[in-house]
Amino acid sequence: MSRDGSEVPRSGGATYLGMPAFPRAADAATRDGRLRANLRHATHTIRAKRARAVAELDDWARLREAGAAIKDRTLRHLDHHLVRLEEAVTRAGGTVHWAADAAEANRIVTDLVRATGEREVVKVKSMATQEIGLNEALAEAGIRAYETDLAELIVQLGDDLPSHILVPAIHRNRGEIRDIFRDRMASWGRPAPEGLTDRPAELAEAARQHLREKFLRAKVGVSGANFMVAETGTLVVVESEGNGRMCLTLPETLISVVGIEKTVPTWRDLEVFLQLLPRSSTAERMNPYTSMWTGTTDGDGPRVFHLVLLDNGRTDTLADQVGRQALRCIRCSACLNVCPVYERAGGHAYGSPYPGPIGAILTPQLRGLASPLEKSLPYASSLCGACFEVCPVAIDIPEVLVHLRERVAEGGEVTVRGTRTVIRPAKRHATERAAMRAARWAFDHPDALRRGQRILSRTRRLQPRRLPGPGRAWTDSRELPAVPAESFRDWWARTRGGTS
Repeated sequence: MSRDGSEVPRSGGATYLGMPAFPRAADAATRDGRLRANLRHATHTIRAKRARAVAELDDWARLREAGAAIKDRTLRHLDHHLVRLEEAVTRAGGTVHWAADAAEANRIVTDLVRATGEREVVKVKSMATQEIGLNEALAEAGIRAYETDLAELIVQLGDDLPSHILVPAIHRNRGEIRDIFRDRMASWGRPAPEGLTDRPAELAEAARQHLREKFLRAKVGVSGANFMVAETGTLVVVESEGNGRMCLTLPETLISVVGIEKTVPTWRDLEVFLQLLPRSSTAERMNPYTSMWTGTTDGDGPRVFHLVLLDNGRTDTLADQVGRQALRCIRCSACLNVCPVYERAGGHAYGSPYPGPIGAILTPQLRGLASPLEKSLPYASSLCGACFEVCPVAIDIPEVLVHLRERVAEGGEVTVRGTRTVIRPAKRHATERAAMRAARWAFDHPDALRRGQRILSRTRRLQPRRLPGPGRAWTDSRELPAVPAESFRDWWARTRGGTS
C-alpha cells in the first residue's frame, strides 16, 4: 500500500481501481530488476525488428502522411461516416447498438449474452473491452469470459493485467509463464501437460490444447476490431495466432465492441493501414491472419452479429482541436517500444489498458482529469520525441502532452459528455504557479533580481542540498544546482565578457 492508502501495482499483478499517481506507481516498478530486464529485452528486440521492416519501404514517409490525412479527414466527418456504417451493417444482417459509456456498453453486451442462454464466451484480444472492464461485468452476471490470445491467456490465468498493447504479458519471462500454466490452467479448463518446461514450443502447445475445447464448445464470441469500413459495413481484425479466426467463425453469435474512431470511409483507405499497422506493430510485411466479416451469411460463420459502437469519452476528445489527434491511433504500440519511461516503469504504472506514451495522452482525455492518476499521466514523459518519430499516423504525442500539462496546471474549458465545462487548476500546482509569478516579477525588476542573486551567492554555503516542502519532490530524483560565486551579470560587468 502507498502512503495515501491506494494500492501500488506489483510487477506480477496490479489493479486499475484506486491506482496511485504515476510517479508513485513508477517508483515501485523501477525497483523491480526482473521486470526491467524483461522489458528491456523485449522492447529492444521489437524496436530493432520494426526498424528493419520499415526501412524496406521507400515510400514509408508518404504512407505515414496518407494515414494521418485519412484519419483526420474521417474524424472531421465522423458523424456522417458512422451513419453510413450503421446503415451498411444493418443492410448486411447485423444489429448496431450505440453505447455512450462503459456502463451502457457492458449492459448491452451482458443482455445480449443472457438472451442466448449461454454462460460463457470466447474473446478475441480487444483493447475496447479492457477499457470498459467487460470481463468483470460479465463475471458479475455469472458469465465467464475466456481470453484466447496467448498473451491475454497468460495475463488472465495469472490474475494479472496487460502491460503492453501488442504483447500484454511482456513483463513475464518464460519461467514465470510455465509456472502460471502449471498452477492455474486446471482451474480454467484443460490442465497443463505433465513435465511442462519453459521451451516456447511447449508453452504454445499447452495453450493450444487448453483453448481448443473452448473454441469448439463456445456458442458466443466477443471481439473488438482494428478497423470498420463505413462503405460496406465490414469489420477487420488483424492478428498473428489464428485464435481470432476461430472466435470470429465458430460461435453462433458474435458481439463486437468497437470504439467509434476505428471507422475508415472506404476499402481504398483500409489498404493504407494494412501496410502501416503490421510493420509498426509486429514488424511483419503483413499480418498472418487478416479476418474480415460483413454482417451475416447463411451457412458461413455466426448466424447473429451485433456491433456495439463505443463512445466512452471519444466525442469529448474529438472536441479538443489539439488532443483529438490521439484518436488517430491504430494501436500498433510502436511508441511504447521506443519510450525510455515505459521501458523502465512498465505498463501497470499507467493505471490503464493504454500504457506508454499513447496512454499518457489518451487516458486523461477519455476519462477526464478526475483523479491524481489522470492528472499525473501527461507528466509521464521526458518529451524526447521518439514516440512521434515512430508513430505510423504521425500523432505528435509531445505536443499533446504539453497541451494536457497546461490544462492540468491552468485549468480551462473542456468538453464533458458533450457539454462545455470549465475545470479548475490542479491544487498541487498552486505552489508552482506562485513560484512562476514570483519569477516573472523578478525578471521584470532587474534591480531586485540583481540583489537576490548576490544574496544567494553570498549564502551559498548555507543552502541545503535538497529543497524542503513541495520542492522535495523535485530534489528526490535530482541534485539541486550549486549557486555560483557570482552572477553572470556581475561577471560580465567585472570582465567585460572575458576581454579584460
